[in-house]
Amino acid sequence: MSTIQQPLSEKEKYALAVDPVRSMDEERAKANFNIRELTYLLDGGEKSTSLKERFMAELERDPLFKMDDFHDLTKSELRERTMEKFRSLLHYLQNESVDIFRKRMEVISMVDPGFWTRFGVHYGLFVGALQSNATAGQFGYWLERGALSLSKLIGCFAMTEIGHGSNVPGLETTATFDEAADQFIIHTPTLTATKWWIGGAAHSATHAAVFAQLIVKGKKYGTKCFVVPLRDPSTYNTLPGINIGDIGKKMGRDGIDNGYIQFTNVRIPRGYMLQKHTKVSRTGEVQEPKLQQLTYGALLQGRVAMVVDSGNVSKKALSIAIRYAAVRRQFANSKAGGIETKLLDYPIHQRRLMPLLAQTFAMLLTGSEMTEMYNNMMGRLESAKEGDKDLDEVIEMLKETHSTSAGLKAFCTWNCLSTIEQCRQSCGGHGYSAYTGLAGMYQDFAVQCTWEGDNTILTLQAGRYLISSYREAMKGKKLSPGVGYLNNLDSLIGKKCQVSSLDAILDPKVIIEGWQVVCANVVKNAALEFEACCKRGLDVDDAYEQCSQSRLYAAKLHSYGYLFNRFADAVKKIDGQLQKVLLDVCLLYGLYTIEENAGAFLQYEYFTPQQMEFVRAKVNVYCKAVRDQAIPLVDSFNLSDYVINSPLGCKDGNVYVKYFAQVQRQNPQGEHPYFDRLIKPLIHRDMDGGDIEDEQAGLESEDDEE
Repeated sequence: MSTIQQPLSEKEKYALAVDPVRSMDEERAKANFNIRELTYLLDGGEKSTSLKERFMAELERDPLFKMDDFHDLTKSELRERTMEKFRSLLHYLQNESVDIFRKRMEVISMVDPGFWTRFGVHYGLFVGALQSNATAGQFGYWLERGALSLSKLIGCFAMTEIGHGSNVPGLETTATFDEAADQFIIHTPTLTATKWWIGGAAHSATHAAVFAQLIVKGKKYGTKCFVVPLRDPSTYNTLPGINIGDIGKKMGRDGIDNGYIQFTNVRIPRGYMLQKHTKVSRTGEVQEPKLQQLTYGALLQGRVAMVVDSGNVSKKALSIAIRYAAVRRQFANSKAGGIETKLLDYPIHQRRLMPLLAQTFAMLLTGSEMTEMYNNMMGRLESAKEGDKDLDEVIEMLKETHSTSAGLKAFCTWNCLSTIEQCRQSCGGHGYSAYTGLAGMYQDFAVQCTWEGDNTILTLQAGRYLISSYREAMKGKKLSPGVGYLNNLDSLIGKKCQVSSLDAILDPKVIIEGWQVVCANVVKNAALEFEACCKRGLDVDDAYEQCSQSRLYAAKLHSYGYLFNRFADAVKKIDGQLQKVLLDVCLLYGLYTIEENAGAFLQYEYFTPQQMEFVRAKVNVYCKAVRDQAIPLVDSFNLSDYVINSPLGCKDGNVYVKYFAQVQRQNPQGEHPYFDRLIKPLIHRDMDGGDIEDEQAGLESEDDEE
């Protein structure tokens, strides 16, 4: 006997039409590329994806990495849990290869960035300072004393000072050599020399890598690195001459015990100065490296890592905002039968999020290339010796990596912070809730715009390099690839976009040429302004300061052009349908950044006003094209619900059920916490001084009389 299917009621039809899970399934069904293939591309291969998935699953099962109560923990609770995590990860550190452990930490950085930083203070900064500055013998000495195993040693990185920030040459802390005792005396001469923001100092560090001014026989030799014991490992009491305190609550990342350190004539052995580059003998003879450039190569690792981190955090924020926009419905037009429109279907919402999605792909692919370039450079740098045939080439590579990473660190972290905030606003009122993840993400990420160098200062460094490269190009020197366009100034200055049709602008080669023309012009203008300042009698440093706005602008456009170049190069190496989809994303990024910097393209007349109008119109077209693939593109990020840690970004789209459940779970209802103490005395009172209960009794007696 067959069952007759009853027709759905209007109410059932409506419920089915607006069901968020069904809406998400519909979006996912639009994929016209292999999502897994794109995941492998972003992760660096199938093996890396498998590792990442394994790490996400392991973290989700680990009670210490439980994240659903994270928003409700106090500063003290966060710090204690962070130290528990620190201890728990030692097992993996001691049993995994460096490469595999680094991939594990990349996943952890998206789950708990505060812990990632706390762990990185010791292993990335303290141990990194040893690797960069210690001789082989010194490095072995500190390894034997627990630098990797944490046996009787936990390190911190004491560079920043309260009055000087990251101005390393201007640091005031002194390290004066006492030849008679064969010791250095570490001293804090002023309040402004107090080491500040030192992660791990407040509670946990036993030793510090201290950056101080080397003074030998009354002569200063600049800032060098020294290992200074801070606490007795058996009692954790501070050692004589060491004054440490807690700098308190911060905007974010409260799991890190940031502190301050002051030194009062603290003596350390001469061998505690890390002497890989600068050496001080028993008799006080100072030997400086002939190639100063070789001393700062390893310091670039943090900048490169932040380009990668900007892409990773952006993809987490966009996973939340885009998935929510795919199921959230708001307002209905007159022909929709009462069914409200998805946020993602509004052109203005596409304009808010799709360019940010494209920008994230640009940062991810550029970050991968920068990492490869950095590793290649460091490998060559480590083996480089004075007199080597290719040493000059390595030095040029170092200069380019230094300046490029400075500009990219600045603009990628700025871009990511802006992306988080735009994603938060795009989620409407719910974005303001701590449980939807974006508020905490913003607080945790904001520090990236100021640590490892304030972004504006780093941008000026990049601008200075561009001016220097322009001047070298004018003398006929062949420049490294990143600034190679400056070798073609004659053909680029004054060049206009010569295309047979407006559609030809959509060729990535035309967009690349446009960026080269604009960048050549702004770099030239900055260089000419610099040279004019020099001709007026200003010294080099003052001349650079006078043209700071011009070099900042040049660095900005150069960085955006560099990002597009790297994106276009990556897309060119891909085949099939995946290339078609990513080409749309790439073109959206290129056209959107041109639109955002339209003034420069019009000023230097590469594009006509008519061509710029075409660019603006095509941004809308590509926003729609990328919107149609938005959920599959976000799926390719392959972040589990645990890592995303936001009900608005859950993969199945069931956002309201999960959001409501989490709010109830984290905020169980009980007796009113302060009714008796505060509210009752407030509302149970008579404004004339009587008690509201007496007044109520009076009303009842009047009723009885009546």
